Amino acid sequence: MPQYLIIYDGQCNLCSTGVQAVHALDQGRLFTYLPMQDETALAAWGITPDTCAQGMMVIDMNEPDQCWQGSAAVEQLVSLLPGLAPWVDTYRSMGGLKSLGDACYAQIRDHRYEWFGARAEVYRVMNP
Repeated sequence: MPQYLIIYDGQCNLCSTGVQAVHALDQGRLFTYLPMQDETALAAWGITPDTCAQGMMVIDMNEPDQCWQGSAAVEQLVSLLPGLAPWVDTYRSMGGLKSLGDACYAQIRDHRYEWFGARAEVYRVMNP
């Protein structure tokens, strides 16, 4: 049973491709997926479109107060994938690199459609 919910931009080509890659690696073990365009499902989690504008989210479904957003969500997601946690720990320990990563995430978030394009239809992962 998946433990984490990934909220992603289902119209962003980069975001959708990233979710496809995570889904292929995870195969439904840890993650379930929700596009930020599904406002009804988001409302059930108490999440608004304005909240989603700050970036992707990862929520621990067993402890919903445990929530990561933006670059912290990417770090949390990657740290949960097999064999990648040590790399994330090293990245997090390097203050300058982490600051650069946070800034890069914000730029990508704010320019994702112009840099990577937008889908005509929302990409949805078929959850188990």
